[in-house]
Amino acid sequence: MARRDGIRRCGLAWGLLCVLPAGASGPSRSGLTGQMWADIAPVFRQTLEHPFVRGLTDGKLPRSRFQFYLIQDGLYLRAFGQALNLLAAKAPREEWSLTLSRHAIEALETERQLHDTVLQSYGVTAVVRDGTPMAPTNAAYTNHLLATVQLEPFAHGLAAMLPCYWIYWEVGKELKKRGSRDPDYQRWIDQYAGEEYGKAVRQVLDMMDAEAGQLSETERRRARALFERSARYEWMFWDMAWREERWRP
Repeated sequence: MARRDGIRRCGLAWGLLCVLPAGASGPSRSGLTGQMWADIAPVFRQTLEHPFVRGLTDGKLPRSRFQFYLIQDGLYLRAFGQALNLLAAKAPREEWSLTLSRHAIEALETERQLHDTVLQSYGVTAVVRDGTPMAPTNAAYTNHLLATVQLEPFAHGLAAMLPCYWIYWEVGKELKKRGSRDPDYQRWIDQYAGEEYGKAVRQVLDMMDAEAGQLSETERRRARALFERSARYEWMFWDMAWREERWRP
């Protein structure tokens, strides 16, 4: 997919990155999650440089593209909640199962509330919102999550789900430093930079590192690969919204 900001990309299906711009590299953690973040540090740097993400603070993100993103993200959250419930059923600890089930509810209630409030202010009706089909990248990403949590062990499903949590938190914190003059964009930033959201992210990070002690080296490599694939899908999701991606004949 071509970039409009002049950063070149390899022509591969998973968007392997060719040029790594300088910028924030994200958090510092040890254990398996530290290795995971090191694997995707180039993807995260590219994420912060993407025109959609930059546009949330520099005033260059057209409202139509944010609206497209909100509608698609609402569709994504339904599938994400379903995947969390499937993952909760596989959790080896009861407290993890309860936590993931709560996260599924919160994703639909809290995040969708923000989406719907903004969309209503834009004049987008529930009929339009609910009648919009998933864009191709959205469909591919959610199918990846649902298939992984359904068919693979708990640790691998958790690894696939983790980038959605973690990358949004790190993006939110980074954008919080810059701020936005658009009140809707600032509300979005505040939600993902907030302590409540950060608490949920830390919960799943701790699950991942606790579960890592039970994994063989082969299983750890698989978890890292799934985490990296989802992180690339996260970049592709921003790019999908920037291009207002739609199905073609």
